[in-house]
Order: sequence, then structure tokens, then C-alpha cells
Amino acid sequence: MGRELSQCRRVRPSRLRRRLALLGGTTTGADLRVALRHLADPQSLVQGPSIAAYEQAFADRIGVRYASSFAAGRVGLYGILRALGIGAGDEVLLQVPTHIVVANAIRYTGAKPIYVDINLDTYNIDLAAAAERRSERTKAIVVQHTFGVPADLDGALELANRHGLALIEDCVHALGSTYGGRQIGSFGRAAFFSTEETKTVSTTMGGMVVTDDPELASAMRSFQERCAWPSVSLSARFLLKLVLWHGLMEPRVHRFSRATYEFVGERHPLPRPTVNEELRGVQPIRYEQRLSNGQAAVGLEQLRQLETNLRHRRRVSEAYRNHLSTLGIRTPVVPEGAEAAFVRYPVWVEDREAVERAAAPHAVLGTWFTSVLEEALTPAHGDYEEGSCPRAEAAARHLVNLPTHPRVDDGDVDAMLATLSGATDPKLA
Repeated sequence: MGRELSQCRRVRPSRLRRRLALLGGTTTGADLRVALRHLADPQSLVQGPSIAAYEQAFADRIGVRYASSFAAGRVGLYGILRALGIGAGDEVLLQVPTHIVVANAIRYTGAKPIYVDINLDTYNIDLAAAAERRSERTKAIVVQHTFGVPADLDGALELANRHGLALIEDCVHALGSTYGGRQIGSFGRAAFFSTEETKTVSTTMGGMVVTDDPELASAMRSFQERCAWPSVSLSARFLLKLVLWHGLMEPRVHRFSRATYEFVGERHPLPRPTVNEELRGVQPIRYEQRLSNGQAAVGLEQLRQLETNLRHRRRVSEAYRNHLSTLGIRTPVVPEGAEAAFVRYPVWVEDREAVERAAAPHAVLGTWFTSVLEEALTPAHGDYEEGSCPRAEAAARHLVNLPTHPRVDDGDVDAMLATLSGATDPKLA
């Protein structure tokens, strides 16, 4: 971007008004060419050499030796837990807010998620609360790097080592974040990432497990081999969705396509990130599934562009932070010695609905998390007890999140900052 983003300036008056989407913001023309090439060659869609190449490139990016790809990050977490021998009668510490699919991955093994409250400065797990909730049945702790803010990994490792717990990093928001100069995802016994359509890089759907443990890596390979391949039709629809979303979510088009998208609702034939069974906490029949070769090829292309992607997100996030902090609006605190790579930028507001309405001409604001278990029909479907994590429940009432993806330009930043300046109450809860 040509101008310094940290200044809040006058919104562009003359061009066709842009409206930012939260989807389709990470893809480029190069990604589309890769997708279209595989769509034109159905034999290359499902199986092929791009899978192994993508896994190796991902492992190299994180700085570990092993990586295994799956249809979604949740499948990877489920595989990790199974490989660690976690099952019925066991407990796994897990923060809220999180997504219902993360809790489901634990529940599908027969183990019980033990929900832990957060610190409101980082929106990450409160390790003191985690220690209090640990029992003799606790076998693992899942540490989520919420929005891309690194968790306290020194504290998490100390807790895990003291009690003999497996530390699993939830990096679905945090590709490119660092802690103490090391990549997030290289600290725990294993880590899982997501490349779903809302994440830092997108293969429409997809997940990756990384580890430096050769025994665990071997178990993950065995689990991967047991997972079903997606059909040619499903693989094609993933790539078709990526291509269509790139066009329909272009900021000058999205102000028109959004209305169509909302009208069509769930009637469109393209694959959905979370199926209805998962929203109810029920395991889908085709849950254990692999990533397709065509998707892996797109992932490889996106990894080649990752540094440019991350630089943009950091500059946009810094602009948000610099301006909002002057208004007294709560913004996340990044731990000393860490660097966040924000997949979205979280902002605490008093009246979320008013802020969403004010921002609507400029952007569709993200509302991770509107529930302690995002997208669940009710938190009870994930066995969450209301009132048990009050800070997480407060965050679910007050957070909005701003887009950081590469389609956000400096004028978009201006518009959103001007909106927040006028629509937010700087008094904190």
C-alpha cells in the first residue's frame, strides 16, 4: 500500500462504493489459474503429487519435520487425539470461546472437553484457571492462539510438563504468528491448522497437522491412510467455490452479490464449512476425510505468497490498533516477545448490533465469537455449562472483528475507523 495506514483520513467520495467481504480475500489470480487447471483435468483433482509437496512445504514453513493434510483442521485434531490414545473417560482442557467443531473433535473420541475461561487482554486461555480445572483424568491441553494472538506458551509448556499433559496447539487463526522468534505450531506435541475459506490462506476447506515427534507422525500417517478420499465431484466443487468466491466477494461487486447470497441462503449447491450434524454435536458419517490434490496445489501457491499476505495483515492490524487505542477502545494485547499475524482483528464494543449497522455500508464485520461455542445450535450441544466461563461469555457478547485480508486497502481502513470512531462508546465494560 502506498500510504501509511496508521492515519485515519477522509473516506473516498467518488468511486463506486466498496463493501468488504470476509470470504474470498486471500485468493489471487495465480490461485485461480491453479484451480482452473485442475478443474480442466479431473484426473488430477483427487490424488496426485501436490499433496506431498504441500505437506513438506507446510512443515518447512513451521520449522518442523512432519506434516499431514486432512479435509479440515478438526479432522486433524481428532487424529491427534486418537494417536495419543485419548478416549472414553479422559478429559481435555479447552478454552472458550472456540468453535463447536473443536469441542466436537474431543467429544467424538469419547473424551470430555473441560472448558476453561480466558484472559480478556489476549482472548487466550487463562492458565491459572486451566490448572484449577485439571484432574487426574486430564490427558491433554489444547492451547488456542485466538485471532492470531500467541498464547503464553512458556506457561502452557510448564503446566503441561508439570502434570504430564500433551500440549496441542490450535493454530487455525495463527499461521505466521511467532513466539520468542519461533513459528507458532512448533512448540507443542503437535499442532493443527485450518485452510478453510475464512483463514489466513484458503483451500476452501482443509487442515494440516504438524509435529516433530516421529512416533506421533507415523500414527498420523496411519490415520491419514484410513481417511476416505473426497469424490471427484466434491473436489471439483471445492475449487469451483474458491473461484466463484474470488469474484463474488470482490469489494465493488460484493455490495450487490451479498444480497443475492443472503437471499439464496443454504440453498446453494456448494460445500459448506460445517454441516448440520456438527452444529448439533453429532459426528457426520464422512467425517474422516483427506485433502484433495487440487486443493493442495492451491495451498502450495498460497504458501508461496504467504509473506506478502502476512505483511499486509500486520500493517492493517497496526493501523487499527494505533487509531482505536487513542479512543480508549479495547484492543488485544500481544505478549512480549511475540508477533501476531491477525486473521481478523478483534475489537471490544459495547453495542455490537449498532456497530454492525454502522459498518454495513463499508464491510461485513466478523462476529467470531457470538457464542462460547461458535455456530453450535446451543452451547449445551457441546456439553458447555452456562455461567462456567463468565469472561468468555462476555467476550461473546461484545466482540466484533475487522478484516485484515489482502483486499483491504487504505481507504477501507479509513472507512472502518471512521465508523468505529462514531459508533463506539469508548467506555469499557
